[in-house]
Amino acid sequence: MAASTAIVPNMVFCGTRPKKAKLGIALVGLGYYSTDLLAPALLLTNNCEFKGIVTGSPEKIPVWKEKYGIEDKNIYDYENFDNIANNPDIDVVYVVLPPSMHAEYTIRAAKAGKHVWCEKPMAPSVSDCEAMIKACKNNKVKLSIGYRCQHDPNIQAYMNVAKEQPFGKVRMVTSAAGYFDGRTAHWKQKKAMGGGVMGDMGVYAIQGARLATGEEPISVLAQTFTTRPKIYHEVEESAMFQLEFPSGARAACHTSFGMKMNYLKVTYEKGSLQMEPHSSYGGNNGSMSDGTIINFPMENQQAKQMDDDALALINGTDLIVPGEEGLCDIRVVEAIYKSSAQNCQVKI
Repeated sequence: MAASTAIVPNMVFCGTRPKKAKLGIALVGLGYYSTDLLAPALLLTNNCEFKGIVTGSPEKIPVWKEKYGIEDKNIYDYENFDNIANNPDIDVVYVVLPPSMHAEYTIRAAKAGKHVWCEKPMAPSVSDCEAMIKACKNNKVKLSIGYRCQHDPNIQAYMNVAKEQPFGKVRMVTSAAGYFDGRTAHWKQKKAMGGGVMGDMGVYAIQGARLATGEEPISVLAQTFTTRPKIYHEVEESAMFQLEFPSGARAACHTSFGMKMNYLKVTYEKGSLQMEPHSSYGGNNGSMSDGTIINFPMENQQAKQMDDDALALINGTDLIVPGEEGLCDIRVVEAIYKSSAQNCQVKI
């Protein structure tokens, strides 16, 4: 049963109008997310064509050529990447690298005249995010962040509750996102590569609060910690933080690589809403205190995300998740680290 109250939220950033019916997409980085999720999803899209790859692993190239029909002229490594500027087959570069590399390859892609889709987290620092946004604007290309959830109608449903306020103002939000990660030598555990739970699962907990209130937080009180210090000795494994919003709403958030959790609970003046799961790859659903069910069919989030973004670029309309949205989250992440280090409340 679909919720009758769901309305797609307003978009906030204007795109350009390439003279193509479909956009050629190149994936930069052929790790798990590209291999298992983005590449297969590209085959399900209506507005995209999977045209190119950028990889530092030559041994992967034959497999990708055979499976996806990638032509030799559309295959790059990290040294000759800038030559993509001369390739009319490629309209969009999707950066799917460790966060420490996002700014470099976003800026290089922008200078090459290509639109950029950048996987989350946008970058490890606010300054990186600002540089990415500036480079794209200066080169007249568009930047979108890979927040698949904001393309999911189930998430859009509770975003609209914040906008329409059928239950009055938000009073309290509880938001959590985490899973148990058993890996011991992944980039998510390395500080130099932009690791730590806050940039990965933490942004889902932050977004749960931001999107449910429709506001930007003004202060945070946070604690970061680890229960596996031999693995998580460079970065945090878990975090707990409280957010304060201009309206007076508060949020209690939790994120972790050490436990599974995925839910959102919102208490309003005259009602409530809950989602569980809240930010999964599929099956996000929930309900409201008036009996409204949030359970929209969602075949493939990644395909929907890329189709939405490509169509916005083709039609010259607003992107659902522009670079500024990623910057908002990283501002909160930086404040969380500062609050945890100083053991005090920090203004954002």
